[in-house]
Amino acid sequence: MIEVQRLTKTYPGGVQAVKDISFDVAPGEVFGLLGPNGAGKSTTVGMLTTTIAPTSGRARLAGFDVATQPLEARRASSVVFQDAVVDRALSGRRNLDIHARLWGRGRERIGEVAGAVGLSELLDRPVASYSGGQRRRLEIARALVSQPKVLFLDEPTVGLDPRIRHELLDVLADLRAQEETTILLTTHHLDEAERLCDRVGIIHRGEIVALDTPGALLARLGREIVELRVEGDPAGALAALRAHGVAGEDAFAVGSRLTVPLHEHSAAEALAAMGAVPTAAVATRRPTLDDVYLRLTGDALAEAA
Repeated sequence: MIEVQRLTKTYPGGVQAVKDISFDVAPGEVFGLLGPNGAGKSTTVGMLTTTIAPTSGRARLAGFDVATQPLEARRASSVVFQDAVVDRALSGRRNLDIHARLWGRGRERIGEVAGAVGLSELLDRPVASYSGGQRRRLEIARALVSQPKVLFLDEPTVGLDPRIRHELLDVLADLRAQEETTILLTTHHLDEAERLCDRVGIIHRGEIVALDTPGALLARLGREIVELRVEGDPAGALAALRAHGVAGEDAFAVGSRLTVPLHEHSAAEALAAMGAVPTAAVATRRPTLDDVYLRLTGDALAEAA
């Protein structure tokens, strides 16, 4: 449903926001672009939604080339941008009605999408009275009115408080079961990617550095990791752990923190081998997508975001 081949965007002054990326998204799949702000996620969405012209490469939506067939590509897709586009002076119903008329859809579609995102009881209230999460639901409902084959969600939970963000994630999880729509989601929230996405492309400085299911990406680091903060030389401590056979090539250091995937070793074996390494703190835990991102890029995803 989405085909991206060596897509690149270079801005004036030689700034490369997106560098030669390629990926495909199957019909009905929820695909995530995971990375911090400035990684190239929104630029990629801009090129796929025809609002930004690619410098080179090719992209197709539902078979339509975004550069040479932009109108057809737009008809096959819809997008929820980070910035709100609904009219707060109007009711939710009126917002959806205007959009339905523009797309030639009947009013029955308004009831369908409002029900899908849990807004049925709020439709006749002015949008100015909606909470941030309710307005975000209305944005999603508006995008669904046209019955798109591809739905783009660009940081859909940005600016929402934690409780409302988790409520919206429930809505999105339910939505994928109700609508036969391919979804491309951009986010820098790890739980969103793990919960919603069938596959994830990790993007760093405009390049896709990993592409797989969340489970497969996590499996590369094993079931458990040891995390320790060292006193002195982190690189030397990492070399010592490797010499003891506890740390493999996928162990890494960021600042004073060492992350050591255990794989076939037990936590007890690892802690015994760490006796010669001066540490300020030691903990064991399950790996996260942030560990995957750190291993690949050296940057902390949550901190960079």
